[in-house]
Amino acid sequence: MLDLHVHLLGHKDREANRETIRAFLDEATRRGLKEIGFADHDYYWDQMNFPLIREVAKDYPNLAVRIGFEAEYRPHEEDRIKNLLHQFSFDFVIGSVHEFDGWIFDIPEEEHMHHKKDADEFYARYFEVVTLAAKSGLFTTIGHLDLIKVFGVRPRRDILTLADEALTAVEERGLVLEVNTNGRYKPVREFYPEQRLMEEIQRRGIEFTLGSDAHSAENVGRDLEEATQLLREIGVQSVVGFSRLDKVSYTLD
Repeated sequence: MLDLHVHLLGHKDREANRETIRAFLDEATRRGLKEIGFADHDYYWDQMNFPLIREVAKDYPNLAVRIGFEAEYRPHEEDRIKNLLHQFSFDFVIGSVHEFDGWIFDIPEEEHMHHKKDADEFYARYFEVVTLAAKSGLFTTIGHLDLIKVFGVRPRRDILTLADEALTAVEERGLVLEVNTNGRYKPVREFYPEQRLMEEIQRRGIEFTLGSDAHSAENVGRDLEEATQLLREIGVQSVVGFSRLDKVSYTLD
């Protein structure tokens, strides 16, 4: 139905030109999506071409093409993100935490540290930073809520306890959480967030969106049908897209 987390630039391994944009939009059309959202990482800001995306999107009248970006949240860099937000009229903004206290925890080179460190401690610290991101007022969406599990290391403490304050902040500020299917292709081999967290999110009435986290056109929409079915099974009746920061609701038939 919608894929609100795709990376046109990948890992800066291509340019944002017409051909690249069309490849993503063609795949979204082939999969029957109603909405696609580009959300490149903020550290590739100088390579982004938002006006060109808008221009190419005119050739796809049956596809809602949204423009956002994925901002790396660090507690001391909120002004930097605010400055970027003032430079374009975005449809949505994903706040993500891939690092804290100088530790970029989700790169393969750091997998061994997940087995050396105390999982309870680094899970707790991760969710502390996610909480700050949710409270910052900078984002419409929090990305891959439990990314910290990427290498399959689990805490001894209950994940619902560890994530409680972050979920409360998301709920109080009316933010959206994504079901991100890319986790299935990481060592953890499951969607973000795990099903127990999804069920708690649903219980709290927090809204969901969907994202493949595709870094190449062929992965647009990957596994989103399965993610949608999982949401239906836990009682979710709709998912959220965005237009100029306003929520757009899609009923799950």
